Amino acid sequence: MAFFSLLAAVALEHLRPLRQPLAHYRHYGRFTHWLERRFNAGEASHGAIAWALAMLPLLAGVWLVYAALSGIAPLLDWAWNVAVLYVTLGFKYYSDDAERIARLLREDDLDAARAALAAWRGGDASQFSADEVARVTIEQTVAASHRQMFGVLFWFAVLAPFGPVGAVLFRAASILDRRWAGSGGLFGLFARRAFGAIDWLPARLTALTYAIAGNFEEATYCWRTQAESWPEPGEGVVIAAGAGAMGVKLGQSLTVGGETVWRPEIGTGPTPDADCIDSAVSMIWRGLVIWLVAGLLVVVAGWVA
Repeated sequence: MAFFSLLAAVALEHLRPLRQPLAHYRHYGRFTHWLERRFNAGEASHGAIAWALAMLPLLAGVWLVYAALSGIAPLLDWAWNVAVLYVTLGFKYYSDDAERIARLLREDDLDAARAALAAWRGGDASQFSADEVARVTIEQTVAASHRQMFGVLFWFAVLAPFGPVGAVLFRAASILDRRWAGSGGLFGLFARRAFGAIDWLPARLTALTYAIAGNFEEATYCWRTQAESWPEPGEGVVIAAGAGAMGVKLGQSLTVGGETVWRPEIGTGPTPDADCIDSAVSMIWRGLVIWLVAGLLVVVAGWVA
């Protein structure tokens, strides 16, 4: 049941991807902002309480709906799985953004490519060169594929007996990590550590997926030797493996607001261009196929046993 829920949700997200702005994320974002205003007194314990309030009622509600629908008809709990996965997945609308930026770069419309990248990732991209736009776009694409797809699918599969609770757990933890990481004092520390624990194994499975889908030797080399230099450890594992699998250099310094922002060099090989953005998207879809085939083999093994 879990595999076919996953397959249906992935197909639906591919055929009818959600488009930004996403109403359910906006509502949850407002709720997390309210919690931060009420609880942020600069202490880690306050952040832990806010994290629990943001997470536990949500997970309980998702599970209660699943349990209630299971008692009515199996098809209804399957539909609930698909619906929740559909709104927690979201790589397709990001990959569309990446492909649009690649197209603009090939058309030499650098200003439009900068604007599209800034709208996607936030921050100032107005002084990025074409190479910098390509590098950052690939980094965003590789990281988004993990946070928006592979991590969600992993925890959905692990917690499948509880319905789509695992998918919601990963996405909500990811959102809290991103929103509260820059909070004053120690408020965001618990959210960062909680997501680090939740993300530890999925990040490494995603990195392994990129290695299998690309250059295995270079991916594992970059993973072992470069990942720790990235500011966010879990994201560093994913980006380093992705850069090595593709054979390109990511990271490196950027020009933001007239100043040079230092970033570690990740990967090996040449600086990527617009075509490499499309290659990154293709690598990620190959990785998804690997996961689906592995899931199918598990299902078939269960039938045979």
